[in-house]
Amino acid sequence: MSKTSTEPVRRTLSGLVMGTRWSALFHVPETFGLAAPEAALARTVADVDRQMSTWKPDSDLMRLNAAAPGKWVAMPAELMLVLEKGVEIGRASAGAFDIGLGDLVNAWGFGPSGKAPDEEAVRRWVGKGRPPAHEVLELDPSGGRARKHAPVTLDLSGIAKGFAVDAMAEVMRDFGIDSALVALDGELKATGTKPDGAPWIVAVEKPDYDVRAPFGAVALHNAAIATSGDYRHWIEIGRSRLSHTMDRARGGPVINDVASVSVVCPACMEADAWATALLVLGQGEGRELARRNGLDALFILRSGDTLSQVAVGEVFEESYAA
Repeated sequence: MSKTSTEPVRRTLSGLVMGTRWSALFHVPETFGLAAPEAALARTVADVDRQMSTWKPDSDLMRLNAAAPGKWVAMPAELMLVLEKGVEIGRASAGAFDIGLGDLVNAWGFGPSGKAPDEEAVRRWVGKGRPPAHEVLELDPSGGRARKHAPVTLDLSGIAKGFAVDAMAEVMRDFGIDSALVALDGELKATGTKPDGAPWIVAVEKPDYDVRAPFGAVALHNAAIATSGDYRHWIEIGRSRLSHTMDRARGGPVINDVASVSVVCPACMEADAWATALLVLGQGEGRELARRNGLDALFILRSGDTLSQVAVGEVFEESYAA
């Protein structure tokens, strides 16, 4: 028998943004119109890109980057929220998550300025300490403005996509869709359950340099998951592969045995930032920080061609405990 028009059917929407794809998977009656939510989702992720991209010279973030230290710069509300959360998690992680490393990202060839390391810029920063962004960036949320107290190049690549995913989930709720799985470049958020009451099951990606394959899976219900790893964006120098994630303490790419960290949080913006912080700290300090902050995290460790895992928190411990 065919389904009636009131029974939920599976629908998907997707589009391009930030050099990758956004998507939404949900169940609605067959007669539910898709044009309006599709347009709203596309507009939402485009707004995040317009405000927070370092690849757009006229983005709101780049206006702040271009401003002289001490000068207040008006910020849109969405960007202000992301800056506040970036500063908060930067402080909570003692600078392991740092939104002020845009110059390092560019120096190593991962930014819009080029695809090869700038040797002069690399030498200038490697091994040299610097104050974290949360010490030099002042935010005035009530006034909708921000200013720097020292030269700093902000980069929100470790948190903006998570914010975009949260915003997509809100769009779905605005259209009365209480059960959905939204995603942007591997960051995902699940709301509600499937029509049969089952949670959303999403893959934890295997940190493989060459192919996309699952390492395992996790059940999500009104929660988000984000992953930071060494296997998607990297450069090869000699026999070493260096990832795009920067370590403020080193003044260059993070170097440890962690291939990826996946974090589950209620908000994808938080999961995104914490995954980066834990990756930078490595399994020892990172695991302790995750426990102190009540995080659910999965560390996948790389030793040559061998992968192993360390789980923190109830979400991962039952399925992934070593």
